[in-house]
Amino acid sequence: MKSPERDQFAPGFLFGRRISKVIAGFTKEKYSDINVPTLLLDEGRARRNISRMANKAASNQVRFRPHFKTHQSAAVGEWFRDVGVAAITVSSVEMARYFAAHGWNDITIAFPVNVREIDKINRLAQQVRLHLLVENQAAINFLSQRLTEAVGVWIEIDAGYQRSGVRWDDGSTLTSLAQQIMVCDRLTLQGLLTHDGATYATHSPDALAAQYGQTIRRLNQARTWLMERGFLGLELSVGDTPACSVLDDLGQIDEMRPGNFVFYDWMQVQIGSCTADDIAVIVACPVVSIHPERNELILYGGAVHLSKENLRRQDGQSIFGVVVLLNEEGWSAPLQGVWVRSLSQEHGVVHAEDAAFTELVRHVEVGGLLGVVPVHSCLTADLLKQYRTLDGELLSMAPIPCAVAQA
Repeated sequence: MKSPERDQFAPGFLFGRRISKVIAGFTKEKYSDINVPTLLLDEGRARRNISRMANKAASNQVRFRPHFKTHQSAAVGEWFRDVGVAAITVSSVEMARYFAAHGWNDITIAFPVNVREIDKINRLAQQVRLHLLVENQAAINFLSQRLTEAVGVWIEIDAGYQRSGVRWDDGSTLTSLAQQIMVCDRLTLQGLLTHDGATYATHSPDALAAQYGQTIRRLNQARTWLMERGFLGLELSVGDTPACSVLDDLGQIDEMRPGNFVFYDWMQVQIGSCTADDIAVIVACPVVSIHPERNELILYGGAVHLSKENLRRQDGQSIFGVVVLLNEEGWSAPLQGVWVRSLSQEHGVVHAEDAAFTELVRHVEVGGLLGVVPVHSCLTADLLKQYRTLDGELLSMAPIPCAVAQA
């Protein structure tokens, strides 16, 4: 397992290692078009992350169906095609429609089916091989009556995370749902699916392996229950970045659906899923004020850009992101002793320890830029809705759906 190079609650790693490469005029020229909080994307790192995860799936002989909710971009999606990905996961009907329009034709919507979108679901199922999640009788009854096209369905399993899904040990409900699915000629039961969000709360390789192992045992228990009652050929699908990144043996599964790994983030560094060198996105934020009396800088970059996701230092303070310097390679390693301590709607407050602040203000001025490594890259990307690559190319994302979207 990869692990952080320092204490997992430290605000950053290194201050001086790459600072000599930050050329005063260079960063101003290279990033002169950045005037507002901007999501910078290192394509090389992202492609490396994609390739590594595809190899992990191949070595485990499981289907790789990556979750596209992290990047939400047709352009980034093409990088997955380059490693042979043909089937994807999304988190909404609108996102499925977006990727279907860009040529993806095998799509799982990994969210309990929203029956109010049945008209869109039917139209989508005419275009692609569509897979839906079900977890209750009402949804299956509705689909049986209103579906006009054939779809695959997965029963979502709650393996202990307690978000959505049928409890793995609720045999009577599992049997009832499977029976309902089997009697509808437009529904095909494919298997059991779960998201093991509990792996995000682990803090060691052994704890992560134990949590993942428990999830796989529970999924297999649910599948065995159904197989003993005549429901054969059921597959198992899991998807969480920590387990898929760290563990070499993913066990008795048929499909893996990680998503965050394409970019990673500071949370994944703390878990041990990656190192700082694997993080493929940061937010470039203008510096609008410097307050030496309290060792702080004010950034144009707040909760509407970074989200309110945060981690805790050992002293109990919150970290809403760690700080990097922009350079000709993209950005530096995270700065030791410097972190985003608070966010309001548009403001980000960066705090630095004494020595770190003295060094930082030698390289940053009002009107300059600082980079923030997000705590949770999925939410940050969703908020900013556009990438700027290190070469200056702008990559769009799935548009924000209207409240009353037209079909």
